[in-house]
Amino acid sequence: MKDDSRHFHKPIRRPAELFDRLFSGDDPAEVSRVAHSTASALLARVRQNPDAEVVDRLVTFQAAHGIDDLAELWSRAPARSLPGALWRLYLLQAMIHDDAQTAALLYDRGRTSLSSIDEVVAGAPAPAGPEELVALIDMIMRGLFEGDFAIALERAAAFCRITATGATHLADDYEISEPQRASTFTTRALRLATYADDLMASASLWRRDALT
Repeated sequence: MKDDSRHFHKPIRRPAELFDRLFSGDDPAEVSRVAHSTASALLARVRQNPDAEVVDRLVTFQAAHGIDDLAELWSRAPARSLPGALWRLYLLQAMIHDDAQTAALLYDRGRTSLSSIDEVVAGAPAPAGPEELVALIDMIMRGLFEGDFAIALERAAAFCRITATGATHLADDYEISEPQRASTFTTRALRLATYADDLMASASLWRRDALT
């Protein structure tokens, strides 16, 4: 098991170095090939042998190393693909970790306004403060590697729908008094709603063994 973790630990820790070696240009076909091959190899390896230490490193990767290397890996992949789904989950995690207070505000505003089962699917306590949301997204990330991958995507999608609703309501609140702030929340709401749709579509593809 330790041997397996060493095989993929190095590129996961320093993916930028790996890509400098794999391609030096901006060839879209090569970028796509590497994105899909690395995502598939990583997920297959860790899910076959979900060593706790390795899963911990993957869950905490962006907190320890930042998001730039992951962007180099997967940010240009199609939204409804395996690397695209992984990128969106890591980016969502980074958003919550970086400003858990705002994430909690959006989530609370959304859950009290949205009449759906999304709050149950997401799985956060009610009310959910900053610490609870950090724990929630880390738990969802863990599910990617050692749980039901599709359920993890659906939980993240539900979270996105709730916070998108919260961001929309806050944008309305600030529309007159602080239009720039309202615009920021509107942009975030649109992005989160789009992520929700993409993650749900990716979950459906995963269940049909068609998420590549």
